[in-house]
Amino acid sequence: MATRDIVVIGASAGGLEPIMQICASLPAEFPASIFIVQHTSPDNPGYLAGILTRQCALKATYPIDGELFQRGRIYVARPNHHLLLDSGNVIRVVQGPKENRSRPAVDPLFRSAALHYGARVTGVILSGGLDDGVAGLRGIKMCGGLSVVQSPADAMVDSMPRQALRFVSIDHNLPATHIGPLLVQIAGQPTEDAYMSEEAELKNMKQEVRAAKGELAAEEVAALGDPSLFTCPECHGALVRLRGQPTRFRCHTGHAFTADSLLGELRRSAEEQFWCTARSLQETAMLLEHLAGHARATDDPAQEAFRDGSQKVRERAQAVAKLGFENNEDIDKIISVPSSS
Repeated sequence: MATRDIVVIGASAGGLEPIMQICASLPAEFPASIFIVQHTSPDNPGYLAGILTRQCALKATYPIDGELFQRGRIYVARPNHHLLLDSGNVIRVVQGPKENRSRPAVDPLFRSAALHYGARVTGVILSGGLDDGVAGLRGIKMCGGLSVVQSPADAMVDSMPRQALRFVSIDHNLPATHIGPLLVQIAGQPTEDAYMSEEAELKNMKQEVRAAKGELAAEEVAALGDPSLFTCPECHGALVRLRGQPTRFRCHTGHAFTADSLLGELRRSAEEQFWCTARSLQETAMLLEHLAGHARATDDPAQEAFRDGSQKVRERAQAVAKLGFENNEDIDKIISVPSSS
């Protein structure tokens, strides 16, 4: 009989401490495999596996593509690589398209675990910003797995746990210090038969796992949803609005975004454009000032026009920079109010 022997954990900002607390509370004979995605920068040197090995009873490693996973081990996603599970206890380590502005991302791990191991999977979402992992946790629940969320009040950054509670039927909502003992209790328990609410959802999940590997053709991405008015901030391709909740988008090259992560990227892009415009105006003002100095040296009557032009352009640069600040402040006010999307 199958047992609950696969634990997948997703975390972002503020997630390191709860990861340490959970793993440190697991015994050496823990009868399950643990997979961890902690959002990191692409150039992160990758110290987490070594830290966990030194402070926990279980050995932690950064797996290689094609490695077979074992019970009683911790597998950590490599920086700049997605961590996926395949059938036959196979680990996949791939540099597929980013999801939710991240690689590694939580959703690909959760989704692939749910697809191949169903009710054997326990998904855990810890502290983090935005909502990576929420869609994957829904997939785990649809396939008969269990869902665990760090209590938002206990999380340093409560967005990921809060969004999970909003969109997923959560089995356990508790502080990080209680999650490890819960996993000890759950691991090794017999599972019930996996289920999927709709065959179409299972098909879409399979396609999205392929997308994380970079294997999905543009036509197949288009079939996952409906055309949207938005373009991908990563590659500027058209975004398809995927079916289901939470609201998500994917482009034909595979990049995927929730509505919150897309808003974050559009905000970053807008800020970048404001500053690029301000810089161009400032450079124009400096060039006009330089021309004014040259005209003054040659007693050219155009010097006044250059000087006046420089002053006007500098004022416009200041206005653009001020508009950029105000734009960010307005968005901060908007996103501080829970949305209904």
